[in-house]
Amino acid sequence: MIITVAGFKGGVAKTTTSVHLAAYLQRSAPTLLVDGDANRSASLWASHHGLPFAVVPEAQAMKFSRQFEHIVIDTGARPSGDELRDLVGGCDLLILPTNPEAMSLDALLQTTEALQTLGGQYRILLTLVPPSPSREGDEARALLEAEGLPVMKTAIRQTAAFRHASAQGVPVYSVKNSRAAKLAWWDYERAAQEIVAAVGEQA
Repeated sequence: MIITVAGFKGGVAKTTTSVHLAAYLQRSAPTLLVDGDANRSASLWASHHGLPFAVVPEAQAMKFSRQFEHIVIDTGARPSGDELRDLVGGCDLLILPTNPEAMSLDALLQTTEALQTLGGQYRILLTLVPPSPSREGDEARALLEAEGLPVMKTAIRQTAAFRHASAQGVPVYSVKNSRAAKLAWWDYERAAQEIVAAVGEQA
């Protein structure tokens, strides 16, 4: 299975999503995370040697990919139209994380217009959703669904646990003594289960 994670605005949890999808998939089969972002955020996360899967830069992906059943690709930010076409054609499912802020949603809507002309399978994952009683997440979901876009049922709640996980170089479930970390991992588990099911439906 090849899952590509793409972001069209910074700060939408693209690398966080890539890391945690890879952590979930690793539990069933060997998984490789390909770091295709110039910022090398995934590689920095992995430099503490606390991730349960392999991380390699994009230039080494061909060399190592045959050894893995699952591949998650953390792409560079803001892909062009040609890059977007290549991303769609090169994976089983394209995941588009977005936070519920207006600027992020505007950038996403411009991207989905291009995707609809390209075809290909993609899902939108709402991330960094503020806790209740904020209605930002619900309002963002309603907007995207009104546009007829494929929004995932699961949303990822905003929590400092992800920042701690990145600083420690571990998946969020390894952050000690944190109820928020357990809930954060639960969100990504459910998101990953949705993704696996969506890929299975295409097979």
